[in-house]
Amino acid sequence: MSVTLFALTCGRLTGDLGRLMEGGEGRVDLPIPAYLIEHPNGTVLFDTGLHPDCQTDPAARVGARIAGLFSFAFRPGEEISARLEAIDRNPAKIDVIVNSHFHFDHVGGNILIPNAVMVVQRREWEAGMDPDICLGHGYNRADFDLGHKVIQIDGEHDLFGDGSVVCLPTYGHTPGHQSLRVRLPSGDVVLAADACYFCRTLRERRLPQRVYDRQAMFDSLDRLAHLEAGGARIFFGHDGDFWKRVPQAPAAII
Repeated sequence: MSVTLFALTCGRLTGDLGRLMEGGEGRVDLPIPAYLIEHPNGTVLFDTGLHPDCQTDPAARVGARIAGLFSFAFRPGEEISARLEAIDRNPAKIDVIVNSHFHFDHVGGNILIPNAVMVVQRREWEAGMDPDICLGHGYNRADFDLGHKVIQIDGEHDLFGDGSVVCLPTYGHTPGHQSLRVRLPSGDVVLAADACYFCRTLRERRLPQRVYDRQAMFDSLDRLAHLEAGGARIFFGHDGDFWKRVPQAPAAII
């Protein structure tokens, strides 16, 4: 079945490269991606970007520590619902949200997609229900525990049963991080999210300063490299240089 993929930029952050890649220097531009996948049997969002409160008072939403690590460039009209409406898609009619993980820049827009079913790795959901993990790893249950129907999965999960949109476990960045493989007519695209911040992360194996499980993240990078060697295109999580080459909605990725 034919699948269409759209890239949506939901604001930008600026942060210290050294926190995001060992040995990095200087400040780096960090686009906040979300993706719309349209399949004949349903519509899927992979991640939802920042919460709209981050447009006015990021510290009140994400806390002073996290807000102090980044500069926020997030204007009205860049939240996920507005991005969808700009291409004539109704946020209330999205069927599925696949959250890569529960960090603030990946689940903040869930509140704007009220009728979707959330699909998350079971171990990520369980981590999000653990107050100690939430405190230590920057989770805010108010971003993701909103009353959506939640489907907890274990490992790979084929959303439509035809191999076209498949959740891939890429643990390490967080307990239950997942990426998404989308099969386009031109070949496979893997939306890596924070399993791989930058192209350099994959090429040089230089991890962020703080990850949940370093060995698991190295294993996930190995998996991404294997998929790339097999012909898949890897879409890196927050690589500003790479993102400049990604067609933006309403143009589709082909």
